[in-house]
Amino acid sequence: MARILVTGGAGYIGSIMVPMLLSAGHEVVVLDNFMYRQNSLLDCCNNKKLVIIRGDTRDEKLTAKIFKDYESEYVFPLAAIVGASACEKDPLISGATNVNGVVNVSQGWIGMRSPRVIFPNTNSGYGIGQGNASYCTEDSPLNPISLYGRQKVEAEKAVLERGNSIVLRLATVFGISPRMRLDLLVNDFVYRALNDRFLVLFEPYFKRNYIHVRDVARAFIHCLENFEKMKDQIYNLGLNDANLNKWELCQEIQKQIPDFYFSESSIGEDPDKRNYIVRNAKIEATGFKPQISLQTGIAELIKGFQIIRNNRYANI
Repeated sequence: MARILVTGGAGYIGSIMVPMLLSAGHEVVVLDNFMYRQNSLLDCCNNKKLVIIRGDTRDEKLTAKIFKDYESEYVFPLAAIVGASACEKDPLISGATNVNGVVNVSQGWIGMRSPRVIFPNTNSGYGIGQGNASYCTEDSPLNPISLYGRQKVEAEKAVLERGNSIVLRLATVFGISPRMRLDLLVNDFVYRALNDRFLVLFEPYFKRNYIHVRDVARAFIHCLENFEKMKDQIYNLGLNDANLNKWELCQEIQKQIPDFYFSESSIGEDPDKRNYIVRNAKIEATGFKPQISLQTGIAELIKGFQIIRNNRYANI
Protein backbone atom coordinates (compact mmCIF):
# COMPACT_ATOMS: atom_id res chain seq x y z
CA MET A 1 0.00 0.00 0.00
CA ALA A 2 1.14 3.55 -0.76
CA ARG A 3 1.25 6.88 1.05
CA ILE A 4 -0.47 9.54 -1.05
CA LEU A 5 -0.54 13.31 -0.64
CA VAL A 6 -3.85 14.63 -1.96
CA THR A 7 -4.05 18.41 -2.16
CA GLY A 8 -7.60 19.71 -2.28
CA GLY A 9 -8.64 16.38 -0.80
CA ALA A 10 -11.83 17.81 0.69
CA GLY A 11 -13.03 19.17 -2.64
CA TYR A 12 -15.53 17.88 -5.19
CA ILE A 13 -13.33 15.10 -6.54
CA GLY A 14 -11.15 14.62 -3.47
CA SER A 15 -14.03 13.95 -1.08
CA ILE A 16 -15.02 11.00 -3.30
CA MET A 17 -11.45 9.84 -3.94
CA VAL A 18 -10.06 9.93 -0.38
CA PRO A 19 -12.57 7.41 1.06
CA MET A 20 -11.86 5.10 -1.91
CA LEU A 21 -8.10 5.29 -1.27
CA LEU A 22 -8.58 4.59 2.43
CA SER A 23 -10.88 1.64 1.69
CA ALA A 24 -8.14 0.21 -0.53
CA GLY A 25 -5.72 0.37 2.42
CA HIS A 26 -3.62 3.36 1.38
CA GLU A 27 -2.30 6.03 3.74
CA VAL A 28 -3.64 9.44 2.75
CA VAL A 29 -2.36 12.89 3.68
CA VAL A 30 -4.90 15.59 2.80
CA LEU A 31 -3.80 19.21 2.42
CA ASP A 32 -6.79 21.52 2.03
CA ASN A 33 -7.59 25.10 2.99
CA PHE A 34 -11.34 24.32 3.35
CA MET A 35 -12.14 27.58 1.58
CA TYR A 36 -15.76 26.56 1.02
CA ARG A 37 -16.26 25.65 4.70
CA GLN A 38 -16.99 22.08 3.69
CA ASN A 39 -17.11 19.19 6.16
CA SER A 40 -16.86 16.53 3.49
CA LEU A 41 -14.27 14.26 5.18
CA LEU A 42 -15.76 14.08 8.66
CA ASP A 43 -16.86 10.47 8.19
CA CYS A 44 -13.24 9.48 7.44
CA CYS A 45 -11.73 10.94 10.61
CA ASN A 46 -11.90 7.63 12.49
CA ASN A 47 -9.48 6.08 9.97
CA LYS A 48 -5.95 5.95 11.41
CA LYS A 49 -4.46 6.01 7.92
CA LEU A 50 -5.82 9.51 7.25
CA VAL A 51 -3.93 12.72 8.08
CA ILE A 52 -5.68 16.05 7.53
CA ILE A 53 -3.68 19.28 7.38
CA ARG A 54 -5.42 22.63 7.05
CA GLY A 55 -3.26 24.78 4.81
CA ASP A 56 -2.52 26.04 1.31
CA THR A 57 -0.37 24.65 -1.49
CA ARG A 58 1.05 28.16 -1.99
CA ASP A 59 2.65 28.04 1.47
CA GLU A 60 6.17 26.79 0.71
CA LYS A 61 7.17 26.49 4.37
CA LEU A 62 4.16 24.34 5.12
CA THR A 63 4.59 22.10 2.08
CA ALA A 64 8.30 21.68 2.90
CA LYS A 65 7.31 20.48 6.38
CA ILE A 66 4.76 18.08 4.90
CA PHE A 67 7.41 16.73 2.53
CA LYS A 68 9.72 16.12 5.48
CA ASP A 69 7.14 14.68 7.89
CA TYR A 70 5.14 12.60 5.40
CA GLU A 71 7.38 11.39 2.59
CA SER A 72 4.76 10.34 0.08
CA GLU A 73 5.13 7.95 -2.81
CA TYR A 74 2.41 9.71 -4.81
CA VAL A 75 1.07 13.24 -5.11
CA PHE A 76 -2.41 13.95 -6.48
CA PRO A 77 -2.49 17.77 -6.89
CA LEU A 78 -6.25 18.35 -6.95
CA ALA A 79 -6.19 21.76 -5.23
CA ALA A 80 -7.32 24.44 -7.66
CA ILE A 81 -9.45 27.49 -8.21
CA VAL A 82 -11.82 25.82 -10.65
CA GLY A 83 -13.76 27.30 -13.53
CA ALA A 84 -13.41 30.34 -15.75
CA SER A 85 -15.56 32.66 -13.62
CA ALA A 86 -13.77 31.84 -10.37
CA CYS A 87 -10.35 32.36 -11.99
CA GLU A 88 -11.27 35.66 -13.62
CA LYS A 89 -12.65 36.92 -10.31
CA ASP A 90 -9.12 36.84 -8.85
CA PRO A 91 -6.45 36.09 -11.49
CA LEU A 92 -3.52 36.47 -9.10
CA ILE A 93 -4.80 33.98 -6.54
CA SER A 94 -5.99 31.54 -9.21
CA GLY A 95 -2.61 31.66 -10.96
CA ALA A 96 -0.73 31.18 -7.72
CA THR A 97 -2.91 28.18 -6.86
CA ASN A 98 -3.44 26.57 -10.27
CA VAL A 99 0.15 26.91 -11.48
CA ASN A 100 2.54 27.78 -8.65
CA GLY A 101 0.78 25.54 -6.14
CA VAL A 102 0.99 22.56 -8.49
CA VAL A 103 4.68 23.22 -9.21
CA ASN A 104 5.30 23.59 -5.47
CA VAL A 105 3.89 20.20 -4.49
CA SER A 106 5.16 18.32 -7.56
CA GLN A 107 8.70 19.69 -7.77
CA GLY A 108 9.50 20.82 -4.24
CA TRP A 109 10.89 17.55 -2.87
CA ILE A 110 14.49 18.79 -2.67
CA GLY A 111 16.83 16.24 -1.10
CA MET A 112 14.09 13.60 -0.91
CA ARG A 113 12.79 10.83 -3.11
CA SER A 114 10.75 12.34 -5.92
CA PRO A 115 7.14 11.11 -5.74
CA ARG A 116 5.01 9.97 -8.62
CA VAL A 117 2.49 12.62 -9.68
CA ILE A 118 -0.97 12.08 -11.15
CA PHE A 119 -2.34 15.44 -12.27
CA PRO A 120 -5.87 16.38 -13.37
CA ASN A 121 -6.00 18.75 -16.29
CA THR A 122 -9.23 19.53 -18.11
CA ASN A 123 -10.61 19.16 -21.62
CA SER A 124 -10.96 22.96 -21.53
CA GLY A 125 -7.49 23.11 -23.02
CA TYR A 126 -8.99 21.99 -26.34
CA GLY A 127 -10.92 25.28 -26.50
CA ILE A 128 -13.01 25.28 -29.66
CA GLY A 129 -11.75 21.86 -30.72
CA GLN A 130 -10.67 20.72 -34.17
CA GLY A 131 -13.75 21.67 -36.16
CA ASN A 132 -15.34 19.55 -38.90
CA ALA A 133 -16.57 17.07 -36.27
CA SER A 134 -12.99 15.89 -35.63
CA TYR A 135 -12.27 14.23 -32.32
CA CYS A 136 -9.69 15.71 -29.96
CA THR A 137 -7.06 13.19 -28.97
CA GLU A 138 -4.11 13.52 -26.64
CA ASP A 139 -2.04 14.65 -29.64
CA SER A 140 -4.43 17.44 -30.64
CA PRO A 141 -3.13 21.00 -30.27
CA LEU A 142 -4.19 22.85 -27.14
CA ASN A 143 -5.97 26.16 -27.58
CA PRO A 144 -7.47 27.20 -24.24
CA ILE A 145 -9.86 30.13 -24.48
CA SER A 146 -10.25 30.91 -20.77
CA LEU A 147 -7.82 31.94 -18.05
CA TYR A 148 -8.64 28.71 -16.20
CA GLY A 149 -7.81 26.64 -19.28
CA ARG A 150 -4.52 28.47 -19.81
CA GLN A 151 -3.48 28.00 -16.19
CA LYS A 152 -4.22 24.28 -16.29
CA VAL A 153 -2.27 23.86 -19.53
CA GLU A 154 0.72 25.67 -17.99
CA ALA A 155 0.56 23.40 -14.93
CA GLU A 156 0.29 20.31 -17.15
CA LYS A 157 3.44 21.35 -18.98
CA ALA A 158 5.35 21.73 -15.70
CA VAL A 159 4.19 18.32 -14.46
CA LEU A 160 5.19 16.56 -17.68
CA GLU A 161 8.59 18.27 -17.75
CA ARG A 162 9.42 16.95 -14.27
CA GLY A 163 8.78 13.39 -15.46
CA ASN A 164 7.57 10.43 -13.41
CA SER A 165 4.01 11.66 -13.88
CA ILE A 166 0.64 11.00 -15.50
CA VAL A 167 -1.80 13.65 -16.76
CA LEU A 168 -5.54 13.01 -16.98
CA ARG A 169 -7.47 15.48 -19.12
CA LEU A 170 -10.90 15.34 -17.54
CA ALA A 171 -14.17 15.78 -19.37
CA THR A 172 -16.80 17.94 -17.65
CA VAL A 173 -17.41 16.12 -14.38
CA PHE A 174 -20.89 15.43 -12.99
CA GLY A 175 -22.53 13.59 -10.11
CA ILE A 176 -23.17 13.84 -6.39
CA SER A 177 -20.26 14.52 -4.05
CA PRO A 178 -20.06 15.44 -0.34
CA ARG A 179 -18.49 18.75 -1.50
CA MET A 180 -21.16 19.32 -4.07
CA ARG A 181 -20.79 21.72 -7.01
CA LEU A 182 -23.72 23.21 -8.89
CA ASP A 183 -21.61 25.23 -11.34
CA LEU A 184 -20.79 22.12 -13.41
CA LEU A 185 -22.97 21.85 -16.52
CA VAL A 186 -24.82 18.55 -15.96
CA ASN A 187 -25.30 19.24 -12.24
CA ASP A 188 -26.54 22.75 -13.02
CA PHE A 189 -28.97 21.69 -15.76
CA VAL A 190 -30.49 18.88 -13.67
CA TYR A 191 -30.91 21.23 -10.70
CA ARG A 192 -32.64 23.80 -12.91
CA ALA A 193 -34.81 21.14 -14.54
CA LEU A 194 -36.04 20.01 -11.13
CA ASN A 195 -36.53 23.42 -9.58
CA ASP A 196 -37.43 25.71 -12.50
CA ARG A 197 -38.74 23.16 -15.03
CA PHE A 198 -37.58 25.51 -17.78
CA LEU A 199 -34.24 26.49 -19.29
CA VAL A 200 -33.27 28.96 -22.01
CA LEU A 201 -30.16 27.85 -23.92
CA PHE A 202 -27.68 30.20 -25.55
CA GLU A 203 -25.78 28.70 -28.50
CA PRO A 204 -27.07 25.21 -27.63
CA TYR A 205 -25.04 23.34 -30.22
CA PHE A 206 -21.66 23.71 -28.49
CA LYS A 207 -20.47 20.21 -27.61
CA ARG A 208 -18.56 18.76 -24.68
CA ASN A 209 -17.65 15.40 -23.18
CA TYR A 210 -18.72 14.22 -19.70
CA ILE A 211 -17.52 11.88 -16.92
CA HIS A 212 -18.92 10.91 -13.50
CA VAL A 213 -16.98 12.04 -10.43
CA ARG A 214 -16.69 8.46 -9.13
CA ASP A 215 -15.19 7.34 -12.42
CA VAL A 216 -12.63 10.14 -12.09
CA ALA A 217 -11.64 8.80 -8.66
CA ARG A 218 -11.48 5.27 -10.06
CA ALA A 219 -9.27 6.47 -12.91
CA PHE A 220 -6.75 7.93 -10.44
CA ILE A 221 -6.60 4.61 -8.63
CA HIS A 222 -6.20 2.81 -11.96
CA CYS A 223 -3.25 5.07 -12.78
CA LEU A 224 -1.73 4.41 -9.36
CA GLU A 225 -2.02 0.65 -9.84
CA ASN A 226 -0.63 0.77 -13.40
CA PHE A 227 1.78 3.66 -13.02
CA GLU A 228 4.87 2.14 -14.62
CA LYS A 229 3.18 1.25 -17.88
CA MET A 230 1.21 4.53 -18.04
CA LYS A 231 3.74 7.08 -16.79
CA ASP A 232 4.88 10.18 -18.67
CA GLN A 233 1.74 10.12 -20.79
CA ILE A 234 -1.46 12.13 -21.20
CA TYR A 235 -4.87 10.44 -21.16
CA ASN A 236 -8.28 11.88 -22.00
CA LEU A 237 -10.92 10.75 -19.52
CA GLY A 238 -14.59 10.82 -20.47
CA LEU A 239 -17.58 8.81 -21.65
CA ASN A 240 -17.27 7.85 -25.30
CA ASP A 241 -21.05 7.90 -25.71
CA ALA A 242 -21.42 11.33 -24.09
CA ASN A 243 -20.00 13.85 -26.58
CA LEU A 244 -23.15 15.94 -26.41
CA ASN A 245 -24.20 19.50 -27.09
CA LYS A 246 -26.35 21.40 -24.61
CA TRP A 247 -29.57 20.66 -26.50
CA GLU A 248 -28.81 16.92 -26.51
CA LEU A 249 -27.95 17.06 -22.80
CA CYS A 250 -31.35 18.61 -22.07
CA GLN A 251 -33.01 15.85 -24.08
CA GLU A 252 -31.24 13.28 -21.90
CA ILE A 253 -32.47 15.04 -18.75
CA GLN A 254 -36.00 15.24 -20.16
CA LYS A 255 -36.12 11.44 -20.36
CA GLN A 256 -36.24 11.40 -16.55
CA ILE A 257 -38.00 14.75 -15.96
CA PRO A 258 -40.73 14.75 -18.65
CA ASP A 259 -42.18 18.16 -17.67
CA PHE A 260 -38.82 19.88 -18.18
CA TYR A 261 -38.96 22.32 -21.10
CA PHE A 262 -36.11 24.07 -22.83
CA SER A 263 -35.72 26.43 -25.76
CA GLU A 264 -33.06 28.27 -27.71
CA SER A 265 -32.71 32.00 -27.23
CA SER A 266 -32.95 34.01 -30.45
CA ILE A 267 -30.71 36.75 -29.02
CA GLY A 268 -27.62 36.81 -26.87
CA GLU A 269 -24.70 34.43 -26.67
CA ASP A 270 -22.98 32.09 -24.24
CA PRO A 271 -19.76 33.55 -22.82
CA ASP A 272 -18.43 29.98 -22.60
CA LYS A 273 -17.30 29.19 -26.14
CA ARG A 274 -15.89 25.72 -25.50
CA ASN A 275 -16.92 23.38 -28.29
CA TYR A 276 -15.19 20.04 -28.82
CA ILE A 277 -15.66 16.29 -28.98
CA VAL A 278 -13.12 13.99 -27.40
CA ARG A 279 -11.84 10.47 -28.00
CA ASN A 280 -10.99 8.45 -24.88
CA ALA A 281 -9.57 5.32 -26.51
CA LYS A 282 -6.05 5.70 -25.11
CA ILE A 283 -6.95 5.23 -21.44
CA GLU A 284 -9.42 2.47 -22.32
CA ALA A 285 -6.55 0.61 -24.02
CA THR A 286 -4.88 0.42 -20.59
CA GLY A 287 -7.86 -1.49 -19.21
CA PHE A 288 -9.88 1.35 -17.70
CA LYS A 289 -13.58 1.66 -18.51
CA PRO A 290 -16.00 4.17 -16.95
CA GLN A 291 -18.77 2.44 -15.02
CA ILE A 292 -21.39 5.18 -14.60
CA SER A 293 -23.44 6.32 -17.57
CA LEU A 294 -24.87 9.79 -18.05
CA GLN A 295 -28.42 8.49 -17.44
CA THR A 296 -27.35 6.79 -14.20
CA GLY A 297 -25.69 10.01 -13.09
CA ILE A 298 -28.81 12.05 -13.89
CA ALA A 299 -30.91 9.68 -11.77
CA GLU A 300 -28.41 10.07 -8.92
CA LEU A 301 -28.58 13.87 -9.19
CA ILE A 302 -32.38 13.86 -9.13
CA LYS A 303 -32.27 11.88 -5.90
CA GLY A 304 -29.54 14.05 -4.38
CA PHE A 305 -31.35 17.26 -5.20
CA GLN A 306 -34.18 16.19 -2.93
CA ILE A 307 -31.65 17.00 -0.20
CA ILE A 308 -29.91 20.01 -1.73
CA ARG A 309 -32.41 22.84 -1.94
CA ASN A 310 -30.24 25.93 -2.41
CA ASN A 311 -27.29 27.12 -4.44
CA ARG A 312 -24.66 27.41 -1.70
CA TYR A 313 -22.76 24.68 -3.55
CA ALA A 314 -21.69 26.98 -6.39
CA ASN A 315 -17.98 27.50 -6.95
CA ILE A 316 -17.98 31.32 -7.01
